Amino acid sequence: MTTSLPVPVVPAPTPAAPPATALPPAHAAALSVWPASARLVSRGDVSVAGVSLVETAERFGTPVYLLDEGEVRERCRTYTRAFPDTDVVYAAKAFLCRALLHWVQEEGLGLDVCSAGELELAVTTGFPPERIVLHGNAKSPDDLSAALRLGVGRIVIDSAWEIARLATLVPAGARQKVLVRVVPGVSAGSHVAVRTGTDDQKFGLSLTDGSAQHAVARILAQPGLELTGLHCHIGSQITTVKPYLTALRRVVGLLAQIRQQHGVVLPELDLGGGHAVAYRPGESALDIPSFGSRIRRELATSCAAAGLPVPRLTIEPGRALVGPAGVALYRVLAVKRTGNRVFVAVDGGMSDNPRPALYGVRYAPRLIGRRSTAGPCTATVVGRHCEAGDVLAPDVEMPGDVRPGDLVAVPVAGAYHLSMASSYNAVGRPPVVAVHEGRARLLVRRESLADINSRDLGL
Repeated sequence: MTTSLPVPVVPAPTPAAPPATALPPAHAAALSVWPASARLVSRGDVSVAGVSLVETAERFGTPVYLLDEGEVRERCRTYTRAFPDTDVVYAAKAFLCRALLHWVQEEGLGLDVCSAGELELAVTTGFPPERIVLHGNAKSPDDLSAALRLGVGRIVIDSAWEIARLATLVPAGARQKVLVRVVPGVSAGSHVAVRTGTDDQKFGLSLTDGSAQHAVARILAQPGLELTGLHCHIGSQITTVKPYLTALRRVVGLLAQIRQQHGVVLPELDLGGGHAVAYRPGESALDIPSFGSRIRRELATSCAAAGLPVPRLTIEPGRALVGPAGVALYRVLAVKRTGNRVFVAVDGGMSDNPRPALYGVRYAPRLIGRRSTAGPCTATVVGRHCEAGDVLAPDVEMPGDVRPGDLVAVPVAGAYHLSMASSYNAVGRPPVVAVHEGRARLLVRRESLADINSRDLGL
């Protein structure tokens, strides 16, 4: 049963976007990483889901984030088509709000959360707790208590300490279903900070040193814990299927070992997420239909070779569902030419997108709202914060006459921007606006100075 969501709707309808024009090849390539609904319209504007970005900036102010509802839903359907008879679980850490919960629930997905806060938001929105998986390398007693109180479907055990801690919290006579997060010894991911499949990082229990096997034995000895399967997540922004196949074979090997040592056949296997998207034209993304067919085929083959029944498969896409559905809009505040460098400073920055500072990620920003006849220049788009590292996009092509007041749009902004945002320099976090079928509605309001100040109780 779907619960109505208390999502605020801005009363005034968005004016119809100017008619879209046929895209010349150069423009089509430039919009290749944008939502599929993106169209070049008059006066240098771009529309997403039939909504003008220029009019959106005027109506809601900047910075502002747009989220294309149709793009999110179609990406959910791509996964459910590629993975039939599989639990597709949205990794909420990528971005979470009540409307998005509603969309993914309607599309038949489960949910992966990492804290009591994410869990409470989901359950109070009406998301079925039995379809929720709780993750985290250092879950607090409050996290575990909330999971038990709210009836979360699965808890992923990430350390030996967590076994005893959780077992003491399970009420007498009850049983909590758990998975063990296994480190399969596979290195994958676009940056060292997002590689989680090897023993030199904080997540999971190692296959190599026997930690995973020891955890399995301890859980099986706990009457309040029901071990239902194994979990592994090897990294993020992974573009090829090969490391997943290697990890799958090693985890199936552990399933066979568990059956041999304990006489237990575990019915579930969770392969995590980490599926790459393209942030700039020409970059690679993971081919989800091909990925789905190869993973399911390899799972059947590996289990047959081990004499095991095929377990129920779970996957956990996050970025791949919402990243390409988001667009961030900024207003240019200043343009500075220093020596051979051009700096374009906008009214957002690392407070709403810390990813360039954390991972060195690269974007393809675009000037919108006017047609420039000036030749291009190489510019660095920077934020407004008092940090030399507050750089949103280094060395990108911009019109040579870029000036204060211009609008800059950054595509592929739906994941790990606002979910990692802060109020650094007492700058409030931007609002989130859903666009769908020619209309815009406010999902998350702008964080005001009053919001920030209200937490300070004074002397």
